[in-house]
Amino acid sequence: MNISSTAFYANGIIPSKYTRLVENVNPPLNIDQITQKAKSLAIVMVERNAPEDTRTHWVLWNLPTMSQINENEVSGEQGMNDFGSLGYSGPCSPREICQYIFKVYALDDMLQLLKGACRRDLEDGLRYHTILMES
Repeated sequence: MNISSTAFYANGIIPSKYTRLVENVNPPLNIDQITQKAKSLAIVMVERNAPEDTRTHWVLWNLPTMSQINENEVSGEQGMNDFGSLGYSGPCSPREICQYIFKVYALDDMLQLLKGACRRDLEDGLRYHTILMES
């Protein structure tokens, strides 16, 4: 699988529109070469340079095996981020450049997680259902 965005390049700057300082909407994502064995997708967006080493900005699961996620539009279940809210919470630090990673998982089934599950809950479910992972 390959993940990309029409809003920014790999290792590029995420536009301010997608930050908590402006519109705080999820960026559009393209997912190519999804295995035909996949029954659903999961996505986790993390910040690697956070004080806690890794901060979770977005948790999604039970996404259809579609090749495009539109800006500010998500199918599937959204979990709790590290900022205490459900769904996407974009970058927020205007003073430093941080590394943000979008991890996409192809799964062999839908996940049975509680509403508001966090990244740790999702990762526990991924342990038994991941076919492929791309970041």
